[in-house]
Amino acid sequence: MFAGHAALRHWEPVHFDRHLIRMATRPGIFPTFFLSGFECSTFLWKDGRRRDLVDETQHREHALEDYRLLRQLGIGVAREGIPWPLVARQGGFDFHWIEPMIAACRETKILPLWDLCHYGYPDGLDPFSPDFSLRFEQYCEAAARHVSTHLPGPYYFTPINEITFFAFCGGEWGWVAPYCKSRQEREALREALCLAAIRGVKAIRSVLPDARMVHVDPLVQVIAPADRPDLAEAAAHETHVDTFRAWDILYGKERPELGGAPDILDIVGANNYSFGQMEYREQGPHKALEPGHPGIEPLCVLLHRIWDRYKRPMIIGETSGMSKGRPEWLRDVMQESLAAVNRGMDLHGVCLFPAVDMPDWHTGEWLHNGIADLVPDDGRLRRVPYQPYVDELRRWQKELNRVTSLDDDPHSDPVELQEVIEAARRLRPQPDANWH
Repeated sequence: MFAGHAALRHWEPVHFDRHLIRMATRPGIFPTFFLSGFECSTFLWKDGRRRDLVDETQHREHALEDYRLLRQLGIGVAREGIPWPLVARQGGFDFHWIEPMIAACRETKILPLWDLCHYGYPDGLDPFSPDFSLRFEQYCEAAARHVSTHLPGPYYFTPINEITFFAFCGGEWGWVAPYCKSRQEREALREALCLAAIRGVKAIRSVLPDARMVHVDPLVQVIAPADRPDLAEAAAHETHVDTFRAWDILYGKERPELGGAPDILDIVGANNYSFGQMEYREQGPHKALEPGHPGIEPLCVLLHRIWDRYKRPMIIGETSGMSKGRPEWLRDVMQESLAAVNRGMDLHGVCLFPAVDMPDWHTGEWLHNGIADLVPDDGRLRRVPYQPYVDELRRWQKELNRVTSLDDDPHSDPVELQEVIEAARRLRPQPDANWH
């Protein structure tokens, strides 16, 4: 499948004198095709305890090391969190929590894609009240001013991470605040989050008119159990309607009175994990399909459901395999993504998330889904890259003619998307229902 002469006959941007580099014919939105990020949830968990996953992974104290890892890997953009519940103060905001990340971004010249609400909001704030979207708007404006004062552009933001999943785990399953447990509350929470996100986009752009927004939500495919054909309609509704509800509102297709528009949706981030393909359950989370299940759809098909609906620039907003399956997962995701490119999808990047490992929310066990594992060592968490995963990344960087490490000015030349398109045509990957 991999042409051995490909690297020789394709332009290698990192090896040429900058004055000789040709202009991109189809410039990408981001400085590198591969992105990454750091788990940054700050939810109130179902036990009432505030979680700070940045603290649990020691990312705050290892920020420079973590960003240097990305730089060595040729990754120039990282999803990074601003912890709204922690920075919010009576009468203002305290952004010292992100000083290590800003310093690391400044030194490594990696651009952050700021998550402003990663499942967490300030204590005492009711997401169903009008005050929620007002407070979020004020916070977004302050965050935009702060990061633009301390870092050069361009600027990228995700106002509210995974609105649909947030609505499920906080509005129907009761995992996180506001601990609701009905489908009606789930839908009310989703609309409240959409309204806040729309107002947040406008607040950010009042400070940074050219800021780009990436709105991420999971790719979902739901089928009825074989012995419950009566659930087929409900499963199809989740697959073809509910999955898109938040994006539809942000785009302005649904509830236009909330202020959504195509430029609000801007860039669509499709988060892709194996457990996004599920068997319908009437109560609680659905059951993930086992590999080889006949109900599994190729990732290419799921991506095109989004592309056909919005025709907006897209990225894989998060994706990762688990443990020893990480390199195979990346291979499958790339093959499916390039198959979607061959069908016309405007793909601007793939985010390998997380960069360093994260704990399972429920058990606390390390998931081994990062580019680097976290190994306890006398109270510290050592970062140990998982080499087979890194090797697979390197192989795809060469296939797409992408840089394998960042130079002194990684943002001077945009990604040449035409080379990604040409690689897709050359490799001709076919959608595979057994991709996961």
